[in-house]
Amino acid sequence: MKKTNVMGFLKNIFGSSEPKDEKVLPWIFLDDIQQLDFIEEKSKTKPQLIFKHSTRCGISRMVMRQFEAQYPFSSDDVDLYYLDLLTYRDISNTIAQRFGVFHESPQLLVVKNGVVVTASSHGAINDLELSTLL
Repeated sequence: MKKTNVMGFLKNIFGSSEPKDEKVLPWIFLDDIQQLDFIEEKSKTKPQLIFKHSTRCGISRMVMRQFEAQYPFSSDDVDLYYLDLLTYRDISNTIAQRFGVFHESPQLLVVKNGVVVTASSHGAINDLELSTLL
């Protein structure tokens, strides 16, 4: 194998230090349990997504990057919440109880009409056909 192929392979795995045009998603930080009332109510008129992320987990970081790269929606279509699990574990626990989902990380929940219509974790997050769920 040539050195350039190895370097390309390593860049694919670990990323490149070269600057990229990264997409900025319309994240809403989920940092207050009271926001869950708003999310539940708002889901009756507009789908709500909650992305639960562990900031110390490499897998969570990788899944989040892939999710961000392929995310096709605007804030007109859906509200997108970001939950830092390490800082706000109490909110994650409340989400699990309130919506009847088992806690995992990373995890994506789709909330419509006050209920979670799907919850996915790890690599399965990026396999979801979100457009069919919204």
